[in-house]
Amino acid sequence: MHPLAEELNRIIAENNPAVARLLSPRGRRLFFPKGILSQSAEAKEKAHRANATIGIATDGREPLYLKCIHKHFRDVPPAEIYPYAPSTGRRDLREAWLAKLLEENPRLAGKPLSLPVVTSGLTHGLSVVGDLFAGEDDVILAPDKFWGNYRLIFEVRLGARMATFPHYDAAGGFNVEALGNALRARPADSKTIVLLNFPNNPTGYAPTHEEVERLTATLVAAAAERDILAVFDDAYFGLFYEKECCTESAFAPACDGARRLLCVKADAATKEEFVWGFRCGFLTFGLRDGTKALYEALEKKVAGAVRGSVSNVALIAQTLILRALKDPAFRGEQQAARAVLARRAQRVREVARRPAYRDAWDVYPFNAGYFMCLRLKGVDAEALRIHLLDRYQVGTIATSAEDLRVAFSSVPMEQIEEVFEVIAKGVRELRKA
Repeated sequence: MHPLAEELNRIIAENNPAVARLLSPRGRRLFFPKGILSQSAEAKEKAHRANATIGIATDGREPLYLKCIHKHFRDVPPAEIYPYAPSTGRRDLREAWLAKLLEENPRLAGKPLSLPVVTSGLTHGLSVVGDLFAGEDDVILAPDKFWGNYRLIFEVRLGARMATFPHYDAAGGFNVEALGNALRARPADSKTIVLLNFPNNPTGYAPTHEEVERLTATLVAAAAERDILAVFDDAYFGLFYEKECCTESAFAPACDGARRLLCVKADAATKEEFVWGFRCGFLTFGLRDGTKALYEALEKKVAGAVRGSVSNVALIAQTLILRALKDPAFRGEQQAARAVLARRAQRVREVARRPAYRDAWDVYPFNAGYFMCLRLKGVDAEALRIHLLDRYQVGTIATSAEDLRVAFSSVPMEQIEEVFEVIAKGVRELRKA
C-alpha cells in the first residue's frame, strides 16, 4: 500500500476506528498523490516569476482561448472558465455550499461537518462513496422502491449486494420499522451501508417530521452494536409540496447521532438549481465528535477517487453555480421554479386519484420531487410502457413488473389530464388483448 494511503488510514483509525473499519479495500488504498496537482498548487502560491507546472496554455497572464468559444461568455473572465479546477473543487464554492446547507438545515448548526467536496454530479458522488466504502459482498440496505442506477453503481461496478426492505408501511408512510428490522437482522459488529433517497425516485415520497425523528433514532440505536454508513441521496432536496414533509435533510439530525454512525450527504446543483447538464454535485461527511483531521483524511481519499476517475469537475459549471448562490435573485427564482412543480404535483394528485381510474391503478403516496408511481392492476408495466409509446407516443418508465413511474416534472400542466387518460386507456386495452 502506498505510504500516503497508509498515513490517511492511520489518521482515520486514530480519530475513529469505526470509520476505518467501514472503508472498503479500495477505500483503504485511496490517497491523493503529491504529484502534478499538488506541486502546481504550491507553484500557484509562490511562483510569481514564472510557473512552468500545470499543463495549460497561457500568454503569461491568462489562459489562451478561442474567440469563437469565448464570445458566448459576456462577463466571466477566462481564469474562471478555462483552467482546471482542484480535484476537491473550488474552495469558495465548497464554502458557499456549506453555508447553503446550514441555512436550509437549521439542525446542522454547531455540528462538526466536513467541507463539501465537489463531484461530477450526484451519480459520480455516489460512485465515489462506493469506491471508499462498498467492497465485494458488502450489504447495502435500501427501500424496495429505489433508483435503478444504484445497481450499476454498487453491484455491477463494485460487487456489493443490494438488500431491500418495504418502502411503505400499512399507513402509506415511510417504513421506519422495516428499516429497523433489517438493521437488527444484521450481525452485531458487522458493517452495514444504508442508502436513503428523499424525496424518493421513483415514488416522489418525502418523510414527515415524525418519520425523520424515528428514522434517526433507529439508525442511532443500530449503531450501538455495528458500524453503519448512512448515505443520504438528496438529489431532489427542496422540492417539497405538502406541509407534513420534513423540509430538512434526514442527514441533519442523524449526522452526529453516534460515533459508529458515519453519515454522508450526497447532493447536487443538478435538480436543486435546475442545471442538469452542469454535472456538479457535493459530498459532505458528518459524525459525532468528527475531527478536522478525520474529515481532511476522508476528503483526501475522495480527492484521490475524483483524480483517478474524472480528474476534476468542469470549472465553468462551478463558477456559474457559485455566482448563482451569491446572486440576490437566486432564492426568488429558485422558489418560482419550484412552485411550477408544486402546482403540477397538485394537479397530478387530483387527476390520478379520480374514481374513474380505480380499476386501472393505485397511486403510491407522493408529496415531493419529480415523480409519482402507479401500481398497475392486471397488466405488466413493461408491456404497458411499450404499448403507450407505440400507440400513443407517450413515454413513461416501468420500474418493476407492476410499477409505472410518471415524471410530472417534464409534463406541462395542460397535458397532465391527457397523459393519465392515455395510461388508463392503455391498461384497459392490454387487459382486453
